[in-house]
Order: sequence, then structure tokens, then C-alpha cells
Amino acid sequence: MEKGKIAKTEWLLLGMTALFLCFLLALFFRDRAAPAGVAMETAVPQEELLPDLTPLDLNTAAAEELETLPGIGEELARRIVEYRTEHGPFQTVEDIMLVSGIGEGKFAALEGRITVDGKEKS
Repeated sequence: MEKGKIAKTEWLLLGMTALFLCFLLALFFRDRAAPAGVAMETAVPQEELLPDLTPLDLNTAAAEELETLPGIGEELARRIVEYRTEHGPFQTVEDIMLVSGIGEGKFAALEGRITVDGKEKS
């Protein structure tokens, strides 16, 4: 008789597990369906997605403009302007590495974002 009770309990647990799994499956398919009545905007102007990536000219940019570059804060922007004032205009974009605090890592982050007299680094 005990053997029969165990079998009934097992069948009851299997049935409850099956119902629970069916419930989860129903929730999965309900969530995958597109909500009715919700309009989705598909056309977004490119200007909203991508920032202006016009290269900044190292020889004409003010300190405030230089601060918009990745990794360039107020102090580093001031050093760039001071270097330009003391040594004259930058001849190549690589010359920015002559400024104290700018190494190869910072220069790599600036690649494509800086220019000298309208010439980008290639």
C-alpha cells in the first residue's frame, strides 16, 4: 500500500511541475509578442545618434574646445595651449605627445579626433 501512495505523490508532483512549466512557457510567448497599440519610432536622425566628430585643429582650438576631447581635462588643455604658445604651432598631430601628460595611450584615444591645419592623422 505504501508503494501506491508514493506513486500517487510522484504523479501529483509531476503534474504540478508540468502545469508550472506550461505557465512559464505561456509567459515567455506572451512577453515575446509585440505589445498592441504601441507605436515604435523607427526613424531617428543620425545627428541624435552620433556626436559631431569633426577633428579639432590643435593649432587653433581654445582650451575649452580641447577639454571636449577624450582624456583631456582642464589642466591638460592648459598645457597644450601653453606648449603651442611657447613652441609655435604643432607640425603634426603626433607632436601633441611632446606635451607633458600625453603619451601613446592618450594619443591613441585622440586618433581621428585631432588635426593640424586641416590635416588628419592617417
